[in-house]
Amino acid sequence: MRQLIKNVMYQEELTHVLIEQGQIASIGDVDVDETSNVIDGQGQTLAPGFVDLHVHLREPGGEAKETIATGTQAAARGGFTTVCAMPNTNPIPDEEVNLAYVEDLIKRDAVVRVLPYAAITSGQSGEALVDMKRLTERGAVAFTDDGVGVQSAGTMFEAMQQAAQVGQPIVAHCEDNSLVYGGVMHDGERQQSLNLPGIPSLSESVQIARDVLLAEAAHCHYHVCHVSTKESVRVIREAKRAGIHVTAEVTPHHLLLSEHDIPSDDAHFKMNPPLRSEADRRALIEGLEDGTIDCIATDHAPHTQEDKANGFLASPFGIVGLETAFPLLYTHFVESGHWSIQQLIDWLTVKPAKTFHLPYGRLEVGSPADLVLINTTDEVVIDSDQFLSKGQNTPFNGYQVKGVPTLTMMNGDIVWQKEETYA
Repeated sequence: MRQLIKNVMYQEELTHVLIEQGQIASIGDVDVDETSNVIDGQGQTLAPGFVDLHVHLREPGGEAKETIATGTQAAARGGFTTVCAMPNTNPIPDEEVNLAYVEDLIKRDAVVRVLPYAAITSGQSGEALVDMKRLTERGAVAFTDDGVGVQSAGTMFEAMQQAAQVGQPIVAHCEDNSLVYGGVMHDGERQQSLNLPGIPSLSESVQIARDVLLAEAAHCHYHVCHVSTKESVRVIREAKRAGIHVTAEVTPHHLLLSEHDIPSDDAHFKMNPPLRSEADRRALIEGLEDGTIDCIATDHAPHTQEDKANGFLASPFGIVGLETAFPLLYTHFVESGHWSIQQLIDWLTVKPAKTFHLPYGRLEVGSPADLVLINTTDEVVIDSDQFLSKGQNTPFNGYQVKGVPTLTMMNGDIVWQKEETYA
């Protein structure tokens, strides 16, 4: 099947893209016959399908919050064609049979590409290690106990040694439980005014500092999830300068919001790591811009409305992000002139793909036709009632944004479109 996407902006030039058998066949002046399927991009921006290294699809076990079907539909609407699914499900993919079960669900229900993580430890308990060789052979993209920091340095070191042997990354939610003190938001000015228990920045940065030295000794690729503090950025920067194989991601919400944006005891602003200080937010932006932080990931974490109705003390951590990430970042950083659109696209495509050596996130001849069309002119209002995700837990409801995806394609197949764009 031959398809033509015409009249699209790519690298600031109006061009056309020919697709054959699910791959990009040519970019530029294209001569196609009348039988080709034509999509008129009408001057919209064309980008590779976005790659998200950090999503929670909740299934199996958490279907009231999200399913693989609804989560991947949300991903497609947001322009994401490849997502890496965290293992905090029930059952946990900590052995081959459980990972195979997750893969079967993905094959049955996913509308975009889902690469499943496996756990580092059995039951994400932080104790007995999983068999990484078998789980890698079964299809695990990497290993993480996401949501739970591995508390034992010895366990983490052994995990890194095993991961290095099979050429896989260790991906870490960094949190020293002995420094959390039952906190529910950042230990700072807003926490004091709301009289809620705080989570010190040290709980994150201390564990990163420990782990980068372990990774150096184990010769392991170590990836830090959702960096949130200026101290963490400093540690990662110094580790990279020392030649340690460490990579890192940052979320849209940590780039956009600080503790001072929390209006009240509203759990739609409760996430882990929490919204930090303005100084932390600025350090994250600087770290992304100078390459200390490699890419942007959403940490899409859906919950039911009932889950989030009980304030900071009684509600779970987490917000959704797949359907809002690009428009929010485009509006705040690109429209303001702070970043170029190509910088933003790279942080959501080629850079996360490169982080995990994935063959996606590129718009070039021979690559999979994973593409997203983006309307950068019309302004819309974020309405959580219209989300395709089951989760409506966002602090960005009502925000006015530009840069909204209108069509998403994976392997040449349209997996989501806002409206008819066929010529």
